[in-house]
Amino acid sequence: MTEKERFIKALRREPLTGHVPTFELVFFLTLEALGRIAPEQQHFYQWSQMSDSEREAHFDYIAETYVQVARKYHHSAIFVQANPGDFDSVVRTIELIREKSGDEFFIMCHGDPTFEIPNGDNMLEFTARMYEEPEALKREAQNRLEGSLRFAENMAKHPGLLDGFALCSDYCFNINPFFSPDMFSEFVAPYLSGVLKEYRDMGYYSIKHTDGNIMPIIDQIADCKPDALHSLDPQGGVSLAEVKRLYGNRLCLIGNVNCGLLQTGTDEECAADVRRALREGMPGYGYIFSTSNCVYTGLSLERYEMMNNIWWNEGVYAPGPDPEI
Repeated sequence: MTEKERFIKALRREPLTGHVPTFELVFFLTLEALGRIAPEQQHFYQWSQMSDSEREAHFDYIAETYVQVARKYHHSAIFVQANPGDFDSVVRTIELIREKSGDEFFIMCHGDPTFEIPNGDNMLEFTARMYEEPEALKREAQNRLEGSLRFAENMAKHPGLLDGFALCSDYCFNINPFFSPDMFSEFVAPYLSGVLKEYRDMGYYSIKHTDGNIMPIIDQIADCKPDALHSLDPQGGVSLAEVKRLYGNRLCLIGNVNCGLLQTGTDEECAADVRRALREGMPGYGYIFSTSNCVYTGLSLERYEMMNNIWWNEGVYAPGPDPEI
């Protein structure tokens, strides 16, 4: 099987042999790992002045970087963040990834119209609007949903390029969600459910990402029917074993290796946490191995490679009867 096929089987919670699939939502350490600038860290202030050949060289560099990372660390999927992020740039970047790798990898891009935790500049205003202008806010949520669907419909005109969407609006702090369960059911869940249904009807897979303590709203997220849930944040008190027990028959689960521990813990603590995630996530299938966020700037490449090596040596399904959850 290709890595893409393995990834899809995990999303479908189907039995696998060999390595449990792995990937990272973002991998920022490309300069140290490959001598290449990460696609997400490139800024082109003179984009409008570039020639067509300069732009094409830029797209090729980004595509090549994504493919090199995936092959070096045996990732099964690539989350594309084109730079710049307009529709044509996304398409061209994915086209080049496909030219370089064929159908080797599962490819996804951004696709989340739902409201996330507002930033510090507009948090008070947004909070007030939920109470004072709820209908206007819902119209905005619907407009955002329709914009995401237009993007997906246009992407569907390029068959074979995109496999799915990563929905990356963050809802939660480490302590609790920003939205109370009632607010989530009013301002987020209907639009999350709506966009996921439409993606599914178009033939796309969907991975819902949110950090933090999702437990007060996880029922609602699961009811919206994403194919997978990322990142199962241990720093937000999320237990992979418990989520697996409650939702492992409904959702593929992704992540849970403690990013904070990878950065600040001892080698022994980090190795133990990697093995814990494998031990808790792999039984019953429907698990994709990754950190609990991403491989971010400041995280030690040596630590990520230690994590990746443990996965390579120990994250393997043996042939035989299906393991039980």
